[in-house]
Parts: sequence; C-alpha cells; structure tokens
Amino acid sequence: MVNRVGLVYKLGDTYAVVMQEGASMKNGNETTQESGLPEVFGSNVFNDAVMRERLPKNIYRRLKATIEEGRELDPAVADVVANAMKDWAVEKGATHFCHWFQPMTGITAEKHDSFISPTSDGRIMMEFSGKELTQGEPDASSFPSGGIRATFEARGYTVWDCTSPVFIKRDGKNITLFIPTSFASYTGEALDKKTPLLRSMEALNNQATRVLRALGNTTSRRVTATLGAEQEYFLIDRQFVERRADLRFAGRSLFGAPPPKGQEMEDQYFGTLHERVASFMADLNEELWKLGVLAKTQHNEVAPAQHEIAPVFATVNIGVDHNQLTMEVLQRTARRHGFICLLHEKPFAGVNGSGKHNNWSIGTDDGINLLNPGSTPHDNMQFLVFLMAVIRAVHKYSSLLRATVATPGNDHRLGANEAPPAIVSIFLGDQLTDILSQLREGGANRSKQGGRLMLGVSHLPAIPKDTTDRNRTSPFAFTGNKFEFRMAGSSQSLSGPNFVLNTIVAHTLMEIADNLEGVKDVNSRVQKLLQEYAKEHEAIVFNGDNYSAAWVEEAGRRGLPNIRNCVDGINAMQEKDNVAVLVKHGTLTKGEIKARHEILLENYAKTIAIEARTMLQMARREILPAVVKFAGDVAVGMNAVEAAGETPAAQASLLRRLNGSAAELATAIDDLELAVGKAMSEKHAPERAVSFRDGVMPAMSALRRVADAVEPVMGSGYWPLPTYADMLFYR
Repeated sequence: MVNRVGLVYKLGDTYAVVMQEGASMKNGNETTQESGLPEVFGSNVFNDAVMRERLPKNIYRRLKATIEEGRELDPAVADVVANAMKDWAVEKGATHFCHWFQPMTGITAEKHDSFISPTSDGRIMMEFSGKELTQGEPDASSFPSGGIRATFEARGYTVWDCTSPVFIKRDGKNITLFIPTSFASYTGEALDKKTPLLRSMEALNNQATRVLRALGNTTSRRVTATLGAEQEYFLIDRQFVERRADLRFAGRSLFGAPPPKGQEMEDQYFGTLHERVASFMADLNEELWKLGVLAKTQHNEVAPAQHEIAPVFATVNIGVDHNQLTMEVLQRTARRHGFICLLHEKPFAGVNGSGKHNNWSIGTDDGINLLNPGSTPHDNMQFLVFLMAVIRAVHKYSSLLRATVATPGNDHRLGANEAPPAIVSIFLGDQLTDILSQLREGGANRSKQGGRLMLGVSHLPAIPKDTTDRNRTSPFAFTGNKFEFRMAGSSQSLSGPNFVLNTIVAHTLMEIADNLEGVKDVNSRVQKLLQEYAKEHEAIVFNGDNYSAAWVEEAGRRGLPNIRNCVDGINAMQEKDNVAVLVKHGTLTKGEIKARHEILLENYAKTIAIEARTMLQMARREILPAVVKFAGDVAVGMNAVEAAGETPAAQASLLRRLNGSAAELATAIDDLELAVGKAMSEKHAPERAVSFRDGVMPAMSALRRVADAVEPVMGSGYWPLPTYADMLFYR
C-alpha cells in the first residue's frame, strides 16, 4: 500500500505541495521515506505548531498578537516563551543559545551563551530568561559601521525578531538554539541587513492597506511582501580548491585558460544528476527541511559543475533568513561530500556565472495575491492598481534598485550575455503590455488569452497555453503572479533588494492612496491615474532581447540609466531622490544611508585588494617560476638536440614564446603591484574605490591575459594550478 503524503502550504491564492509520492532522502546510512517527511520538516524549528503545544493559551495568543499585529511584547510573556523554548531546545540536546544576526558584512554572525547557571550548592541549573531571549549585547565596534561606531564605542544590541521562527542548528557536536535578531548601535542606528527590511515591511503594509481600503476592501488586515529566492552555486572537488589560493581567498579563479569543452554543447542545463551530486542534494534537502526551509526545486544549471536550488515562497524577512541559512547549509554539506561550494558570481571566466533570482510578490493576510491578474486582468482594478504601483516605483527609482545589486562579484556578471544588463527595465509580456497600451489610450476592455497548445500527437493532451512567453534576459520580469528581479548576485544578502522594493512600492502606493482617499467616484479616479501612469512609465517596459547592443542604444534614447559598474552603482544610493524615499518611509535615516555608502565602498576596495594580492602571490610564487622552469628544461632539450647534430626548430620557437611570456609576466606583476600601492595610498573610501576600479582592475586583467595565454603551451606536469578542465569536469 502506498502512503501518499504531502506538505501543503497556502501561498496567496495558490497552494504548493512540498513533497509527493515516492520521495526519499538520505543522511549517512539512514533513509527517510515520504511517510516520515511531515515529521522531519520543521523538526528543528520552534514554529507555530510547537508554540501551540507548549505555551499556555493566553501566552500563545499574546505572542501571536505581537507577531501578526505588531503589538508590544510584554516582558512577562517573553519569560514564559523563553522557558518553553529552553525546555524544547534542551530536549533536543542543545546546551547553548545564540542571537543570530546579519551585520553589514553580508553574512551572518552569532554569539553563543550556555543555558547553565550556578546554584548555591556548587551545581548548575538550566535557565533562559525573557531578557536573554529578547536582547543581547555583541561588540558593535567589531563590525562594519561606516563611522557610526568608533573603535572605543563597543556597545551594540541584538533584538529578537519574533516574526522569524527560532530554530535548532547542529554544528559538529555543538547543538544551539538560534534566535533571529536585529542588530543596532547603542545610539539606535541599524548596523545590520534585517532592521531596514523589517522597517520597509511596515511601510509597505501601511500604504498597501490604505489603497485596499480606498478600493473597497474592508476585510484584509495586513499586507506582506513574499520572497522566493532561487540560489545558483558551483560544486568543485575539494582537492582542487585546496591547491588554489584564489579559490580559497577570493572565491573565484583569478587565472585559468578555457578548457577544450565548456558549456557550448548545452548538455549541462537540466542534465542528468551525477550520483555524487544527487547524494549531496539529498543531504542538503534534509538539512534545510529540518530547519523549515521549503526547498522545492533542484537541477543542473547551464555551466559545468553549476547547480540551482529554489524554495517555495515565504514572508520576505523569513525568505531572507532562509536564504542566508541555505548558503550556510550549502557550504557545510558540500564539505561533508568532499566538495567546496562556490557562491561567487563569477568563479570561472568564460562560463555562466551565478545569480540569485529574487521572486517578489505582495499578499494579504486573508490569502489574496495582489499581483495575480486573474483570467481577465483588464477588468481587475485591484490588480492593475498594484501592478502600476510597481511599474512606477521601478521606473522612478531604477538607480536605487541597481544600487542594491552593486557588488564586486556582480561586475563580472551583469551585462555579460548570461545575466541581465546593468540597465533596469521591466518585462510584462504580450497580455499585460497590450493592456498597458489600452490604458494609455483611455481604458482597457479586453485581455489576450493564451488558448490551448496542440502538439500533433494523438495521445498527448492539449495543454493550456500561457498568455505570454518568458524572457530570461529581462532584469525585472513579471512571471504570472510575481516579479522576478534577476540582477541579484549569488553571494549577496537579499535584504537590500527587498527593502528597496518594499519601500519604493510603498511610496507609489502612498501617492495612489493620497489620490483616492475621500473621493466619491473612485473608479473614475483610478482610471485617470492608470492612464496617467501608463503614459508616464511606458519607457521602462521592454519585452525584447536585453542582451543586444540595440537595446543599450534604445534604452539611452528612453532615458534609462546604464550604471555599468559597482562603484557607480553604490554612489547611486546618494542621489537626492533615492535618499528622500528611504528617509520618508523610515527605512533608513540619512546617517544610516551615509554609513552604508561608506561600508559598501570600503568593501569593494577590500575585496579587490584581496584579489590583487592573491594574484601577485600566485604569479610570483607559482606561475612565473613554473614558466621559467619549463623554459629552462626546453633550453636543455634544445642543446641536446643541437649536440646530436639536428636543428631544434620547434624547441627554439617554444623557448622564444616562453621567454617572452616570462618577461611579460614580470612586467605585469610589477604594474599590478604599483597599482595596488597607489590605490591603498588613497585616504578616503570614494577615491580608494575609484582607484581600485580604474587602476587595479585593469592591471589584474592584464596579468591574467598573459598567464592564461601561456598556460596552454606549458608541458604536462609543469603548470602549478588545477586547470579549468580539472575543476569543472571532475566528479
């Protein structure tokens, strides 16, 4: 008898089934069949079901009011909740708790404390108070602060984010209760990625509910953004990474000639999973499911050794937390399987880089997806209002959205015919573009329908055809009931893109609410606004090939900004309108924006400095000596041939090439060293970042060109580094 069990979650107005018949997963020698998955999923999470079971009813209701309605948390409630969490965690073997936060490093941080407290008779007891749950005190001066905290000003606070579930995590023998928190300075400034995201969620809720009330919706009480984060990554055998300083220190290969075969055969994407990779994915899924992460889709990506994992949607702050967990679990699980997981946006030149598609939507607490067009979107006024709010927001604040994905790694990826260009535009598809045209002319009265697709085979059923195609080249694409922001880099936190999306959409919704509140004929006013917005923002809509040179020219004529590099992208944060919208809705203060600008520029300079110093070390200590050694051996062989009375023409040609390459390498090494020295001498972050971009990066490219050109002519056994062929194809 087959036991058919599924985990079903309501997502807006749709349902997602996490597991279906026949699924299984392995952890070591254990196999958990589908019948056990409901028990496995979320087993390490202090979720709603656990709270209902372990908390007194009145405490549970009061905590839920804090989570769902934003009511202040009573310290007495916190004490009861903390004690229940401690009992649950200790039963699972936990000895410590930690406040888990997301500083401006872009990764997570954690400070562990044990549950033990001494007793008067020299023993211990296990305690955990409401104060320990709700507030911690890490050293704020040890994290990037952009000048908010001086070295001698160390006090900072972590504050429990009760909307994101507490969980248990095992690291080796250590089992710890993890508490998601915000992180702020002693003077109240946000020093993390989470706090502005939570602020933006409040702004979006406030303005979206105003619009819903103006449109006649009196039942929805709260509006929340949702996130589904597709994560791309590379798996490389650990033995190769251990022999390459660039992969260890920079996360990407700074040298490497193309292999004989790359991705040109198009045989990797959705290809058959290698058994070793499939085993890794099975362990990965189980670890994530235990943590309540709804890992749903897995497959091979375009490049050799590249893969992807995607979850089901979650509330945006939980989605960001889950993506941070996913990156951690990816790397930990990979090591157990003898791999290293590379999350860099461009670990290998010449093959597809890695992104992180940010699938974003808006939904109500009573299950309405506000970006679901329905079958006749032309007469779905609520959908059209929220759609146009997003279009207006992205058009007005495209440079701010671009700033959220301005990372050193993304400079190697964006616009490289594998990812969206650095120009922000929106793909709507045929149906919605047609409706936009109708609105521009005064009103929409029809919706294109998809019809049915017949494949000409009698036993294959006709299938419903979508109303529009997909566009994988678009940076911001409508994909049915959500927008997919495709510019985010694979290694970055998704907090920035989402707190900006939430804030700018909140701002345009505020404008709409201001226009509609108190108006007698709401329908007429809505139609007028939709027509106005359709005319004003049609320039941002582009359904064609975003990779083409023609689009770059066309975008310029349309007035769309083309921010080509990370430094310019970071600087866009400081534009007057961008600062104003973030401050207006309380997402960031002017001081916090200035600090983040400083932090991001410093991070850019530090990242390139690490890469440049790694290149210098590898070139001086490994590559140049290898070329010289090979040239010397060729010279010995050439002399032996001459002594035998033959003409060593091939040896002489190769020796000239090797000697020339050695000289070019030496020159390029010296040039890069000078460029790094000049950049490091700049005292201020903006000038230092520009010097690394305009001086160091070109010098790094020049050194790489010389090294990559000589690699293919080196004799087998002489080249000191694992090659692209080794790393991308060895399993």
